[in-house]
Amino acid sequence: MNTAFRFVRDGLYEMLRGGTAYWRWMGALGVLIAFGAWAYTGQLSQGLVVTGMSDQVSWGFYISNFAFLVGIAAAAVLLVIPAYLFHRQDVKAVVLLGEGLAVAAVICAMLFVTVDLGHPERVWHMFPLVGRLNWPMSLLAWDVVVLSGYLVLNLALPLYVHFCHWRGHEPVLKRYFPVVVIAMFWAISIHTVTAFLFSANAGRPFWHTALLGPRFIASAFASGPALIILVLQVIRRVTDYPVKQSVIDTLALVMTISLQISLFFVAAELFTDFYNETSHAGSIRYLFFGLGGLGSLRGWIWTALAMNLVAVTILSIHALRGTTRWLNVACGLAFTGIWIEKGMGLVVPGFIPTPLGEVFEYTPTWREGAVALGIWALGALVFTLLAKASIAIELGRIGQHRVDGGAGAHPAINPAA
Repeated sequence: MNTAFRFVRDGLYEMLRGGTAYWRWMGALGVLIAFGAWAYTGQLSQGLVVTGMSDQVSWGFYISNFAFLVGIAAAAVLLVIPAYLFHRQDVKAVVLLGEGLAVAAVICAMLFVTVDLGHPERVWHMFPLVGRLNWPMSLLAWDVVVLSGYLVLNLALPLYVHFCHWRGHEPVLKRYFPVVVIAMFWAISIHTVTAFLFSANAGRPFWHTALLGPRFIASAFASGPALIILVLQVIRRVTDYPVKQSVIDTLALVMTISLQISLFFVAAELFTDFYNETSHAGSIRYLFFGLGGLGSLRGWIWTALAMNLVAVTILSIHALRGTTRWLNVACGLAFTGIWIEKGMGLVVPGFIPTPLGEVFEYTPTWREGAVALGIWALGALVFTLLAKASIAIELGRIGQHRVDGGAGAHPAINPAA
């Protein structure tokens, strides 16, 4: 039997077996995915009129989640750099899990763009040769290229490393290190291009700022590690996969500095817009204080700001950051706070007020929430399946030595380490 076929078969078999808790988790995700798919069929048949979006506010909850998830995907580079450039073995043990999380995040980001389209079946217009991508003139085309390329990179690299470990030997560094270097720069590019999609709109003063790109990167390097820390702790608790505390400590430190920088950028924006307020400050005034008696986003942004301030306070105190309970609280607050600030607090206010000065508010509908929940559940399902196979390969539980009936092979990761 072909070696590659057996490798794929072993991985799929591992994904499809597990205990009661595993299948309960998978079943719960399946229910959420089915609910989201059902909600989307209603949107597909009736059109985007069933959402809270309009001609005045044409980007809403879907694009908000897209902008946030691109940052989560880019944050995988924070594991790649110490693992492959600084040869930290503790980080190298979990870097493939981080890349699996990046794959799930990119898939979700792409799906959020898809459901935001009125006619997703027309995506073939962007396929090379069949349609016209309009690259490099279109920034949207750049976003398609960088996201697709990043997805391929984060699939190819772990696939090669896992295949080598499955066969019982270490991968040749010189064969995949160029891909690692490309992936590092590519991770920064995907979020930079996403920021440029917004900041290139000169008619939207709220987005039209050179600080938007750095803000995106700083917030991504805070929310991404927050999620990775929580996920690694869950893996350490429900499996016997070795996740060293030094990895979590490193991510927590990076998260602390990034959140401090992100909040500084927010403060700089607030000072610039409010100290000498001009007509271009209408969007940020609506966001924080409302306009003309309307202000549905005030609760969102003040909650996000409070969450981020509490989180950065906890993280900045070493004794609290070093305590698992408080670190988890800070991660949860930072993740949620940045999700609000970078999503509803960034995307929607760019459209309010309109260039004519009119205020049209936007509120997500239950259908948008259901579709979004289904996509997030699908991302969790993808990561669960990838992590399940990855852990089995790295611990030596599946491999060519078992297929061939050999005496055994050393696992890539020593659980006792």
